Amino acid sequence: MPLTGKQRRALRAKGHHMEPIVITGQSGVTEGVLSAVTQALQDHELIKVKINEGPEDRHEAAEKMAQGTGAELVQLLGRTALLFKKREEDSEFEDL
Repeated sequence: MPLTGKQRRALRAKGHHMEPIVITGQSGVTEGVLSAVTQALQDHELIKVKINEGPEDRHEAAEKMAQGTGAELVQLLGRTALLFKKREEDSEFEDL
């Protein structure tokens, strides 16, 4: 289910002060990066990912991470992507 504008705004507000949890390397979005993002999403639900220079541009890399993990791309600001994937149980974001 795609996020509404109001939901995106609330998630951006919560993610504003966060630090990036996963950083992509020169190889871009690899299987290792996708597994790290998947694990971080299971742990935190809302994460920031720093996208360094690689074979893909930042838009392609952010979309590839979102599609590869089943997450929603909340925001792409510069080289930092904010990703969200709600847990089935014990979610911190029950109001969304």
